[in-house]
Amino acid sequence: MEAKATLKYANIAPRKVMIVLDLIRGKQIDEAAAILKYTPNKAANIVGKLLNSAAANAENNFSMDSDKLFVSRAYADQGPTLKRFLPRAHGRADVIRKRSSHITLVLEEK
Repeated sequence: MEAKATLKYANIAPRKVMIVLDLIRGKQIDEAAAILKYTPNKAANIVGKLLNSAAANAENNFSMDSDKLFVSRAYADQGPTLKRFLPRAHGRADVIRKRSSHITLVLEEK
């Protein structure tokens, strides 16, 4: 049995989120929460909230034991990209890509 939590359209690039997800993949949820708490990163705060949501889904919806839960899968897919322009010299413009991501955490029991 597995419990899942998904966050869509997070305003952070997927490659920045993947760095944090690599830290917690395969860890118990207590250990993963401790790692996220002391990681100085915007993505760590977002993933921490998502981890709490996935743990609550596991306990309340699937009656899983929270002491046996671990992060079995964690991945970030690319969401839509917003395109903005930055004015430059001589009437030119550069494109700024504001990337978003869809983050998914899957918890399982050992």
